[in-house]
Amino acid sequence: METLALRLRPLTAFGSLLLGDTLFGQLCWAARHRFGVKRLTALLAGYTAGRPFAVVSDALPEGYLPRPALPLSLFREIPGADRKQAKRRHWIPLTALSVPLLDWLGQAHSDGELLAAQRSETDPPRSLSLTHPQPHNSLNRLTGTTGRGEFAPYTQMQRWHAPGVALVCRLVFDPERLSGDEIAQLFADIGTSGFGRDASIGLGKFDVETIPNAPWPQQDNANACLTLAPCAPQGLAWDADRCFYEVFTRFGRHGDLAVHEGNPFKTPLLLARAGAILTPRRMPESPFIGQGLGGDGSLSKVIPETVHQGYAPCIPIHLPLLEVAA
Repeated sequence: METLALRLRPLTAFGSLLLGDTLFGQLCWAARHRFGVKRLTALLAGYTAGRPFAVVSDALPEGYLPRPALPLSLFREIPGADRKQAKRRHWIPLTALSVPLLDWLGQAHSDGELLAAQRSETDPPRSLSLTHPQPHNSLNRLTGTTGRGEFAPYTQMQRWHAPGVALVCRLVFDPERLSGDEIAQLFADIGTSGFGRDASIGLGKFDVETIPNAPWPQQDNANACLTLAPCAPQGLAWDADRCFYEVFTRFGRHGDLAVHEGNPFKTPLLLARAGAILTPRRMPESPFIGQGLGGDGSLSKVIPETVHQGYAPCIPIHLPLLEVAA
């Protein structure tokens, strides 16, 4: 397996978060449209048996990693910072990999600090992204007006990234099945057509460029993994006392052409968010962990061969011995 880093520059508002498992789903659709169903079927062969053709990370601010899901009490205290200030420090600069994990909170940045470090303005934005409500109308073609029920006006939230912000998506891929240039082209296709909800009305567009010679971040003496995307760690071989993660439920939906197949909804999944620390009994040979989900009709009744990315790219880190209260 090889690694690849892509720089994404948002061009419009987004209706969906740029999370790795959703990006993987759109990567599959982009592969189908560009290469055909037969090529996509070949790419997905062995996906649920530990042989993914690609594993996609969340789109993260360039030069940063998500803060590990360790309790704040386990990090060393920051002189002069209160708990609220510490909780706002979501982003770990890559330079922090040279210091012990428990000192990372002192190295971490809030959204505002991250933007101030990347921009030369005297008053940069304080948030990487903001959400705003967008009104929508459905017209009754018989009356030419809106109304009640399905024709009632409604709003949906749109997410706008700070101007000029650069996001990085890291991938682990099998070059014998899909080249780095092909992956970059598929991401360019996604950026042109739009990502996520409401792409059909102009949301989710971005520019893509490959970051040349991007080394994979890691710490010396690694004995644990920091995940860069949602993953499914259930039932795998972990040292449970040395795993820290935050779970959420993914209420997935089919996209693209599959929305016309009758039922767009998938089976809900329980996943661990990016930033999980998982300690395997043996470190992986390639920088990804987790498992492929579905492929047997369990995720979708409409498209039984549907799979979901339960894998996540990971950063090898050194997790010291910790004393955690029971």
